[in-house]
Amino acid sequence: MIPINNKPRLDKSIYFAHMKALKPTLIVLICLISACGYSQYTDVINSNRPGVSRSAYAVGTKVLQFEVGPYTIKEKRTPTPKYEVSGLGIDFAARYGLLFEQLEVNIEGNYQNDKQKFLSGFITEEKRSNFRYLTVGAKYLLYDPHKKKDGEDKPNLYSWKANHSFKWKDLIPAVSAYLGANFDSKNNPYTATGISGFSPKLMIATQHNFNGGWVFVMNFIKDRIGTDQSDFTYILTLTHSFNQNWVIFGETQGIKSDFYADNLLRFGGAYLWNEDLQLDTNITFNTKDTPSVFNIGLGASYRFDFHKDKEKKTFDNANSAKEEGERKARAKGEKRKKKKKKNDDDVDEDNEPKKQKREDEDFND
Repeated sequence: MIPINNKPRLDKSIYFAHMKALKPTLIVLICLISACGYSQYTDVINSNRPGVSRSAYAVGTKVLQFEVGPYTIKEKRTPTPKYEVSGLGIDFAARYGLLFEQLEVNIEGNYQNDKQKFLSGFITEEKRSNFRYLTVGAKYLLYDPHKKKDGEDKPNLYSWKANHSFKWKDLIPAVSAYLGANFDSKNNPYTATGISGFSPKLMIATQHNFNGGWVFVMNFIKDRIGTDQSDFTYILTLTHSFNQNWVIFGETQGIKSDFYADNLLRFGGAYLWNEDLQLDTNITFNTKDTPSVFNIGLGASYRFDFHKDKEKKTFDNANSAKEEGERKARAKGEKRKKKKKKNDDDVDEDNEPKKQKREDEDFND
């Protein structure tokens, strides 16, 4: 997952002038939110890949985004019943920002085609293929700690350290909620017996954006609610960007249900090709043998950007530009009045001695 940063961003020309060409280390990558104010739209693509966790932020209104990643499969169970699995799979997602910057609708899935070879007793082989999951849903950002307010978080033009130092409010995450519906077909080899049809899915996603290009994402998921395979999953993802193009990540995913339980680890990286295209790679493995898992994946994310920013009024200390102009005009008028009054006072002071002298002469006569 590429880091997302929703903090106010400094104009480059001003920043370089005051910072003597010091380059900011907060970088925007897969999941990068560098837009300020109330907008979630980002200058570059905001992808959930290469991990499987979901960002708390949406893609932005009128942005259509596709994310896809094929991978190899290698599983081996050592205890009885022994078996091996090998094959290919593909993750895919389509995301669209609808109505509000905070709202995203999406469809996500995973399709797998493999061979399962049983090694206990007579060796047999079974070909399998189906969706491991297929979900349609919507995500909404409930809280954004970096939402810009008047007078808050203005960049310090004179201090690189002040702009990149730790802030306590960074410990407060952005929070979003997801509601979706799974669809499982009958006789699916990747689900428990009797699982079919639609079932609800709920998720809470949190995201911390730290200085230095670090982003920490947490997902808590309750899947296939009300069925015999009601999974609980947590995903913790930490990403770090080195520059404006490269990012690495580490991730742990815990799965618990009566049908399947595991603790998967993922590592990998992503490269930002341009503002609309991201490429990535990752490996997935675990530390147990019931079964052991080792997958290698590649992926890409691409967006069609039809986003348009809403027009906003320019404000200065809570006054509109027109009000500011009127204020300056009044200030000029008051300044002229004060100057004129001062000149009149000076003239009166100059005339006063002459008048006094004339009166003295008349008195002496």
